[in-house]
Amino acid sequence: MEECCSTQPKKQPKKQPTHPEHEGHDHDHSHDTGDKTVFQLFLPAILSFVFLLLGITFDYWLKLDWFSGWIRLVWYLIAYIPVGFPVLKEAFQSIIHGVVFSEFFLMGIATVGAFSIGEYPEGVAVMLFYSVGEIFQAMAVTKAKSNIKALLDQRPDEVTVITSGKPQTVKAGKVNIGEIIQLKSGEKLGLDGELLSEKASFNTAALTGESKPATKIKGEKVLAGMINLNTVSQIKVTAAYEDSKLSKILKMVQNATAQKAPTELFIRKFAKVYTPIVVFLALGITLLPYFFVADYLFRDWLYRALVFLVISCPCALVISIPLGYFGGIGAGSRNGILIKGSNFLDLLANIQNVVMDKTGTMTEGVFKVQEVHFQPEFNQEEILSMVNALESQSTHPIATAIHDFVGESDHSILLENVEEIAGQGLKATIKGKELLVGNFKLLDQFSIPYDFNHANIVYTLVAIAYDQKFVGYLTIADVIKEDALLTIQKLKALGVKTTMLSGDKTAVVKEVAAQLGIADAFGDLLPEDKVNKLKEIKALKQSVAFVGDGVNDAPVVALSDVGIAMGGLGSDATIETADIVIQDDQPSKIPMAINIGKQTKKIVWQNIGLAFAVKAVVLVLGAGGLATMWEAVFADVGVALLAILNAVRIQRMTF
Repeated sequence: MEECCSTQPKKQPKKQPTHPEHEGHDHDHSHDTGDKTVFQLFLPAILSFVFLLLGITFDYWLKLDWFSGWIRLVWYLIAYIPVGFPVLKEAFQSIIHGVVFSEFFLMGIATVGAFSIGEYPEGVAVMLFYSVGEIFQAMAVTKAKSNIKALLDQRPDEVTVITSGKPQTVKAGKVNIGEIIQLKSGEKLGLDGELLSEKASFNTAALTGESKPATKIKGEKVLAGMINLNTVSQIKVTAAYEDSKLSKILKMVQNATAQKAPTELFIRKFAKVYTPIVVFLALGITLLPYFFVADYLFRDWLYRALVFLVISCPCALVISIPLGYFGGIGAGSRNGILIKGSNFLDLLANIQNVVMDKTGTMTEGVFKVQEVHFQPEFNQEEILSMVNALESQSTHPIATAIHDFVGESDHSILLENVEEIAGQGLKATIKGKELLVGNFKLLDQFSIPYDFNHANIVYTLVAIAYDQKFVGYLTIADVIKEDALLTIQKLKALGVKTTMLSGDKTAVVKEVAAQLGIADAFGDLLPEDKVNKLKEIKALKQSVAFVGDGVNDAPVVALSDVGIAMGGLGSDATIETADIVIQDDQPSKIPMAINIGKQTKKIVWQNIGLAFAVKAVVLVLGAGGLATMWEAVFADVGVALLAILNAVRIQRMTF
């Protein structure tokens, strides 16, 4: 039992890279819409707009004599306060916390400056449009977060508990482990549990993104968020409401933005340096022309400087880039791919090599006996009964395959001196004679002679010896997953090189690799051998993602740039340790995850290019006196809104 009988270390949690929080303005607190309605959010802007519109009417259309002096100033101040006060308050709080040059500070001095030179309508208009832009940004962020939460948090608040044989509706959070809950057809499961009914079909789309129903049998795990599709079922609760798999997934995705991408970190650091520079440049625009311009007017150059300040606000970059990454994480979640942070989206976009395990990753991990080859002098039925009895001592997939092939174990067979030999197989004494079941290394260790070249057999072999004689062997094969071939084809189309590493027989690994079109495949590998192979790839200065079952191969996952775990629904450890979790075991989600990373990065750089290009043009025009506050508003709020619309686009893409 080549791969199967080897003992591999348990995977230890992979330490996630951490990043210091941005020491400056963070949009999150200013973009919290709370429980406010759309009308409540826009009410200050509506009031400001009404007073501004009336003021402009009095000023330029009706030209009322009384609308002048302090009355005109007070009127525009009333128009300014609903939208301006929250921004000035944020600027003041930022200064208290040591961040002087925030975007709030820029907007504050630009609009207060406009008032100081008598440009009241423009001062109000700039702050009004800026505030409206902020509201739209807040709504976009809130919607993105709520979309992901709604996608994942599919649990009903109440469940039906069977108490003393009678159904009773109770709050899901109050149900104890071990209680029995009843799930009707069409109902959504509120807690993780074990199926007590003989069989049931479930829609698992909320957890995996997979529309095909999953059939569960008695004793199998069922998870919160699954929808019962047929008969009434009974489930024994195995985890508290807050400890359910869905709770962990939800918490992980909500915390995903804590892992910042390098691009995101750079932009935030850039904004921190960039903002004070433009403030000093604005000061220079105001004062320096005095020494070089003959007809210097302080008011004109101050106006240009104020326009320059409004244009220079880095809002479009600071909000649209995190939103773009959050959209990528949401797109992954919708397709059953859990991405633990925006840094992993960047890494996925640049992956050059995907190294994969064989069993359970590209194959089903469900073994079946293919052939039985015994020497003619042995009674096949008798030997198989003894082998089945011995293998019943193990929970190994190969033991399960033998049990499925032979049937129920014969409990009358007396096993003595049962021993598991790590990496080789099992040994026991039956009827005073020694029975060996395992790989051919086991037979070599006990000096059992055999006239058989097993190296060329492409299946996994189970060798059997009884009473110091070679009995024969069983061939056991795993089934290649339906979408495994398509996965390799898509990875090649993305320009990603594939390699297969496995502890299984080299002949078996080579055969599977040949069927899938994987050029480099290596078998008979111990965990340290896999590490050495991965080091060889990394020595070429190429990025590597390793795909495995998430609960072993810890050294390889730790060494890889991105660790991808298959079968997130099977093990809590996968959620805790892997960088990417593919929930439905489909390898085709690997190229999909890479594509999501590439599309996210493309959108982020589109936003960066758009923001810099528009701002650069309008900054030059503003400094030259060719752009007014209105162009400045477009450069700031308009570009921010365009960037946000581009960022949320990824959540509607089909991959």
